[in-house]
Amino acid sequence: MIRRSTGLSERRSWANSLPILANDLIRAGLGQVEVLVEYSIPGNSERADAVLAGVHPGSGEDSFLVVELKQWREVRLLSDRPGKVDVAGVPGRKRDHPGPQVEKYCKNMRKKLACLHEDPEKLRGILYLHNAPREQIEDLYKEADQRYGMVFSSSERDQLTGYLRSRFASVSGAASADRLLGSMIRPTRSTTQLSARQLARRSQFDLLREQEEAYLLALRTVEEARADDHKRIVVVTGGPGSGKSAVALELLGAFMRRGHNVRHATGSSAFTETLRTVVAGGPEQKSLRGVFDYFSGYTKARRNDIDVLICDEAHRLRKTSHSWRTRKDLRSERPQIEELVNAARVPVFLLDDRQVIRPTEIGSFQEIQRYADERGIEVRHVQLNGLFRCGGSVAYDEWVKRALGMSQSEPFRWEDDGAFILRLAESPSEMEWVLRDLTEKRRSARLTAGYCWPWSDPGEDGTLPEDVRIGDWSMPWNNKRDTVFGGAPSRALWATDPRGLGQVGCIYTAQGFEYDWAGIILGPDLKFRDGVLTTDNRENKDKNIPQKLSPDEADTYIRNIYKVLLTRAMEGAVVYAVGPELQEHLRHLVPSLSDSPVKVPDRARS
Repeated sequence: MIRRSTGLSERRSWANSLPILANDLIRAGLGQVEVLVEYSIPGNSERADAVLAGVHPGSGEDSFLVVELKQWREVRLLSDRPGKVDVAGVPGRKRDHPGPQVEKYCKNMRKKLACLHEDPEKLRGILYLHNAPREQIEDLYKEADQRYGMVFSSSERDQLTGYLRSRFASVSGAASADRLLGSMIRPTRSTTQLSARQLARRSQFDLLREQEEAYLLALRTVEEARADDHKRIVVVTGGPGSGKSAVALELLGAFMRRGHNVRHATGSSAFTETLRTVVAGGPEQKSLRGVFDYFSGYTKARRNDIDVLICDEAHRLRKTSHSWRTRKDLRSERPQIEELVNAARVPVFLLDDRQVIRPTEIGSFQEIQRYADERGIEVRHVQLNGLFRCGGSVAYDEWVKRALGMSQSEPFRWEDDGAFILRLAESPSEMEWVLRDLTEKRRSARLTAGYCWPWSDPGEDGTLPEDVRIGDWSMPWNNKRDTVFGGAPSRALWATDPRGLGQVGCIYTAQGFEYDWAGIILGPDLKFRDGVLTTDNRENKDKNIPQKLSPDEADTYIRNIYKVLLTRAMEGAVVYAVGPELQEHLRHLVPSLSDSPVKVPDRARS
């Protein structure tokens, strides 16, 4: 299911390319081979033009072929832009090299699908430029991978026929296609599962094309800034789960290996402390803890004190670095963005304008660009549109935006799309039971809620008070302390410590993290009245969203908060609304657990 409109050019591409591929299969006597069109690559939002599924003529085993179809007629490599090609006759001319693209599709499929992981020989990939004679695309043959990037032109149809016959027998491929589509998905690495040793190695994450572009842009910008001693700013924007933190950690490892003076900073205590604990937690890695810092840690930095400052979750930038804890004699009205830009020759900001969740946060591309323009600093920008989280489901991302009224389009009823699962619980206790059951199947799971209940201090009896009360169900908020208390992990480790399932997480402990499954309680600050979803800040207990805000101002923050909470999961989510009208509305939009129980296979081990 693809919950997006398809443009005229995309429909034209299907009409021009797919019949040619079908005719070539028939010509080769392989009309029974299954063709999976617009195949969704597991774990992200990329799609292959076609995947052929059938039986290998020699082994009798399943055989699969990724086919990248191009209507290009003339292509040249760009010597000054690795990974890019010049395509005659297309707007802008510059395009991604399709060879590495197919290789990455195959790599991700082999890594994520259990049916391919044990036997990678089952999968191959090719480029098919069915409109171009070989002499016009000769450059593509120079570095073609014979397993995952073999090139065929319009003048090589006989060779293509022979290749197809070497990969497929003239029998039905339906069962093979079913096995591919129904294959168990292997675990996805979380951005908070890296160790220091892993950080020292390249390619911890399978970056999508735009993420790779952002990664390479930052590397190139730092080299240029060092060569001409001229400050530049890199901004990477993208929605929840688009892989901003994956890019940040890939860059951190790359700059460390290259000997650059680099720091990683955030405005989140939970995120920074988790990275310090997980990545630099071992005794031999204590020196690495200083690499992970806070935005407020650069008030006294000298100009270009460090080479690269990676500002992750930069939507949490504040107007100034001081807070109510700062002594009056140490307070400064100097803008926090000025401190960060001053500190590094190249600051790299990774942010999402729609994850600003309180009035004191000002991080946005517009604000950074305004500051840079005032000071004559060049800004280089990359927008990430792909998805790492939520199974790479574009449909779920669209469902969230429509359900929260953050899109002009009407909400739609969710149908599982093979990438992500969504269910409606009839009570918080049912939600909790499902999440605990999923942990028995080796899934990580967390329960979160809007900040609509009081948050009491820990009790003297060594327990956390069960402040979140809904009917006869109750559970404590996550631990306020920086140390273990009452059997609960410290607040910074709520999202990564398995004991975190025993408490309800809030936006401040969930933002920036991911887990396999999420339970989300939509609090009474979300209401459904007369067919419209509205917000009510009077029901909000978060002092960071004060009651003095206008309804419109508070509305933006509340919707942003729920968008963040709804997009933390990798595999699936369970939702429940406190308000009866909203819960009834959700029954029309989400399959119920009672009607469609969550069924997930035991996870393939890494």
